Amino acid sequence: MSSKKQKSKNKTASGFPLKGILILIAGLTVLFAVILATSLFKSYPVQGEKQMLAIGDGDSYSGFIDRLAQQDKVSFPIILKLYQKIMIHDSMKAGVYEIRQGMSVREVLELVSNAENAQMNRILVIEGTTFKQLIELLKKDDLVTKEVLNLPQDQMLKALNIPFNHPEGLFAPDTYFFAKGETDKKILTDLYKRQMKALDAAWANRASGLPYKDKYEALIMASIVEKETSLDSELNQVSGVFIRRLQQGMRLQTDPTVIYGMGDRYTGNITRTDLRTPTAYNTYTNNGLPPTPIALPSQKAIEAAMHPDNSNNVYFVATGNGGHKFTSNLQDHNRAVQEYLTVIRSKN
Repeated sequence: MSSKKQKSKNKTASGFPLKGILILIAGLTVLFAVILATSLFKSYPVQGEKQMLAIGDGDSYSGFIDRLAQQDKVSFPIILKLYQKIMIHDSMKAGVYEIRQGMSVREVLELVSNAENAQMNRILVIEGTTFKQLIELLKKDDLVTKEVLNLPQDQMLKALNIPFNHPEGLFAPDTYFFAKGETDKKILTDLYKRQMKALDAAWANRASGLPYKDKYEALIMASIVEKETSLDSELNQVSGVFIRRLQQGMRLQTDPTVIYGMGDRYTGNITRTDLRTPTAYNTYTNNGLPPTPIALPSQKAIEAAMHPDNSNNVYFVATGNGGHKFTSNLQDHNRAVQEYLTVIRSKN
């Protein structure tokens, strides 16, 4: 065989040396193996023999994978995301999962796609949530054993040994972890005891001269304060405005109480007619506090209801840029309202 024929046998039909192609394939195979080893099949970082991994409501695979990459715990996050899209076809399920030493990232991704794998159930009760929303949250949670959720309200309170006629405001908002299958009765009892403990402590250390007959009225105020601002820095200011209004015989005139009194009639907008329509909770038509809380207040809101600021402010209005402007007289308040309307118009 001639040397020319021998050389042609070492080439492919396209003219590339066969040996070179084999080396390229081998190199790509090694590279792919390295990529998989540092992404999908890399051991998930665990301190000790095992640790718990909490997945919250609304957490996504994309965000979870990005956090792992930012913390240098995995490489090639795009590979993990492709694997999840192609092989898992599901969302992360809220709960607390046990991650054991030696588990791969791939195994962890698959583990958290099934709530049955959770060791504990994560329950997030948001500040300002209403009791109705809390009940709906627990009803939808498959990891909660249902015992009292479907009882009429009065029977539920009796079953929970709660000595109040209305459940609103009595349960502490927070992030909780309960065992899978925990009963709604145990969960609600724990939240109630937590709220009462916070209320009792705040009441025992309250400022002097507050216009409350008892700590339940303070809880009502805390719920209003909770609904009026999302800024912790404003809680004591909002509390101060409403407390001074009570002390001066002014009506509270707070929209959240009107909305609560509207119940299912509220669809996202509140009108002047709504403000003039009497209900037990309409603080535009009624003097004093509403009969019950209007939401589940946080411990910070409860503390604010017991410790108002020391200003003379009796008005506040949104700025349109986040937060509120607080004023002590109607003239300044009207000016602040016009400033707010100007800001809103400039954004439209």
